[in-house]
Amino acid sequence: MSAWVRSAAWSTGLAAMLAVVVVVSAAIGPVRIPPAEVVKAVLNALVVPVGIETGSPSAGSLSVSGVSLAYRSPFAFPVEGVHQQIVVGVRLPRILLAALVGFALAAAGTVMQGFFRNPMADPSIIGVSSGAAVGAVAFIVFPVALSTTVAFPLVGAVDVGLSYGAGVSLFAFVGALIAAFGVYAIATQHGRTPVATLLLAGVAVQTFLGAVISYLQLQAGESLRRIVAWLMGHLSGASWSEVAVTAAVVPPLFILLLVYTRDLNVMLLGEEEAQGLGIEVERTKRILLGASALITAAGVAFAGVIGFVGLIVPHMLRLVVGPDHRVLLPTAALAGSSFLVAADTVARSGTAELPVGIVTAAVGAPFFIYLLMSREVHEL
Repeated sequence: MSAWVRSAAWSTGLAAMLAVVVVVSAAIGPVRIPPAEVVKAVLNALVVPVGIETGSPSAGSLSVSGVSLAYRSPFAFPVEGVHQQIVVGVRLPRILLAALVGFALAAAGTVMQGFFRNPMADPSIIGVSSGAAVGAVAFIVFPVALSTTVAFPLVGAVDVGLSYGAGVSLFAFVGALIAAFGVYAIATQHGRTPVATLLLAGVAVQTFLGAVISYLQLQAGESLRRIVAWLMGHLSGASWSEVAVTAAVVPPLFILLLVYTRDLNVMLLGEEEAQGLGIEVERTKRILLGASALITAAGVAFAGVIGFVGLIVPHMLRLVVGPDHRVLLPTAALAGSSFLVAADTVARSGTAELPVGIVTAAVGAPFFIYLLMSREVHEL
């Protein structure tokens, strides 16, 4: 069986599992909703365009410059209004954001473990998580006004502003990218980026950024609780706009990583061997590092620092499907989605909601120890 056929078979099964996990998660909460009703509510929320209208926009239409795109749902299942609002307006955005973040972290972790040929590597190894934390914490401690007026042709002046939450996410995203590309710049000399140097540079930058975070926490005052909550990872208050932004970034970057899975397989043999087999090693490393940094930054920007997803899930799937990244990357990403959705469901199901990072660590660490004790860990 070819690698791509195996990948499709495993991915189909894991996608079905993810769909079940999403439905079950949406059914669980202070208001229990039957899974069948969850499915009906989701189907009722699906809409398709049915025509174009002019004049005043009507209900169920999207208006731009006086021209409205009318849309309707092809389904009309009987669902209680309260249940429809809870599923579509409250739970589903949080669940889908968890799925996208878990997908991104697991995909980046898979690439990092292959890139460094080390099963202990994860996305934070190049400073992405620490950089995001510095950006978010800096904005929480020293918030700035993010609003301006922009003049658009034919439209005129438009006030453009970001809310407080969006500001935190923006600074986290920018901080993650600055840290990741800073590590790359430090480790690159004469056009080459040795993996060992990159790893050591990542450790050094993480240590420095950890000190910056500690200093900012000392200056936080009343904002300290908010900082601690962000650093432990959170998905509460997720909105459809956050889901849309994350969904616009994560899938294209994942496809880019998927294109380079064969090159990543060859690089497991060593850089000299890969070069001899026709792989442009330095170019491939830049693309893999850049895409991994971007996809991780997109994940942590809205959800905060969530540990263990990018470490445990790829390692677990490698034991099941093997080391071929053409199979491992998509399966690990889908498994990461299910894992984080399930972890977040546990986090919000108790009497007091927990940060999802606590749940992933509490579940992931013992399981990882079990794997280490029951199976021999080989170098990649």
